[in-house]
Amino acid sequence: MLQSLRAADVLARRLYDAGCRHAFGMPGGEVLTLIDALEKAGIRFVLTKHENAAGFMAEGVHHLDGAPAILVATVGPGAMNGVNVIANAQQDRVPLIVLTGCVDAAEAETYTHQVLDHRRVLEPITKATFTLNAPAAGIIADKAVGIATEGRAGPVHIDVPIAVAEQTAQPMNGSRAPASPVAPTGADLRTARDWLAQAKRPVMLAGLDVLKDGAAADVQQFAETFGVPVMTTYKAKGIIPEDHPLALGGAGLSPLADRHLLPFVAEADLIILVGYDPIEMRTGWQSAWDPVQQNVIDIHAAPNHHYMHQATLSFIADTGAALNCLSAGTAPQATWAEGQVPALKSALAAAFPTDEPWGPGAVIDTCRNVMPPETIATVDSGAHRIMLSQMWTCPAPRKLLQSSGLCTMGCAVPLAIGAKIAAPDQPVISFSGDAGLLMVAGELATAAELGQNTIFVVFVDASLALIELKQRQRQMDNRGVDFVHHDYAAVAQAFGGNGVTVSDRTELTAALQDALNADSFTLIAAKIAQQSYDGRI
Repeated sequence: MLQSLRAADVLARRLYDAGCRHAFGMPGGEVLTLIDALEKAGIRFVLTKHENAAGFMAEGVHHLDGAPAILVATVGPGAMNGVNVIANAQQDRVPLIVLTGCVDAAEAETYTHQVLDHRRVLEPITKATFTLNAPAAGIIADKAVGIATEGRAGPVHIDVPIAVAEQTAQPMNGSRAPASPVAPTGADLRTARDWLAQAKRPVMLAGLDVLKDGAAADVQQFAETFGVPVMTTYKAKGIIPEDHPLALGGAGLSPLADRHLLPFVAEADLIILVGYDPIEMRTGWQSAWDPVQQNVIDIHAAPNHHYMHQATLSFIADTGAALNCLSAGTAPQATWAEGQVPALKSALAAAFPTDEPWGPGAVIDTCRNVMPPETIATVDSGAHRIMLSQMWTCPAPRKLLQSSGLCTMGCAVPLAIGAKIAAPDQPVISFSGDAGLLMVAGELATAAELGQNTIFVVFVDASLALIELKQRQRQMDNRGVDFVHHDYAAVAQAFGGNGVTVSDRTELTAALQDALNADSFTLIAAKIAQQSYDGRI
């Protein structure tokens, strides 16, 4: 006799079928059935110290296994603790399934303790929000997966009433066929091919949609065939290996890098935007080209309602399929004949030198030299992120994880923990400012409980360095940006890991080598002087 399924089981099994194997959060009485159902379906529930960090751990797993991320939060304060990471998932295009517990509708008519309308709070920062009901549990679960993953990815919320989770339910009858990739056709495609055939100074700007479409290999082949140099958004770093002669690295956050990249784009006679989502870019990239004077082809996942830029031709299409269509029957020719591409690469390298005796650049350079090429790195928001995102070379996609749409602090440590769960045999290193580390220090205990040997590097200057720099640039007094030095190595040891403080390259090298062979996590506190980022970002 078949065992009856609960509505929570139907939901959990659909998530398992979508490839989900991990969920993160903190339990409350309202989500106990949900957690039980996830575990029984084969989805491991990982206890964290805060729901915001839980969401970033879930994202870290997603970047490596490709399945939707899962955040579980209980009623009221638990759900509200996740608001930041849910907004991050919306702006960073992360397919995050947010499961919250709630009191039953009838109970909510008279019971008010911790009761608020989760759906109204989360509706503006999600792609969709549902309340689970038993008869439609399978349909709601299938809709959630589809909406979260299709088009531009993003978060979907399901509120799960206590009694509904326990009610008998049936899975969805059959499954919905996924849409086939769309490729350009018609007169606009012929025009685009003509432009490509004639272009002598083409450039490509590639973004996160390339990774979602699984089109990194198509981008590299297209770039090599037609001699097109490629710059990327920061979250798309590694779409082509960054030691490739045509790789120009990340764009859109560092004014120092953009001083070199923007004039190069202005010189181009063909700009190909491939899966480019301008939500990662800063103000310098508003209207950064002229679609009247320059030929601009935009291959993207969603209509242009942002108006950050305009294009001469626009294709809402799969990025790989579109590039293959552009290539078909088009003969390549020599491009950038005056050596502009290697000259630009040399200028960018000179703008971010690696030879300083000590400082943030020396920390990044030493870590990149010691850590194996396949290392997965994560980085928190701040001045160190701007510098590291230019200097940290990625041999492949998803080797540098960060919050680049919302740019929220406190993400690097939990992203690294999630990445290590998904790829336990790969080295994982996290880079945080000291302020960002303080936001999530409790998650070091999670790393210890999971038995990880993840490496956490902290830039210690006792200051909100990026904000302090902006304060000085505006000739304001130093207020609210400096704080006292703390013994971060001791904090790590208290949570069951290794902790070491370093102040030169030799000490850092030794600490990294020890950390790679350690049985538990290692926190490396790299002490640098305040105002070390002046002129460097």
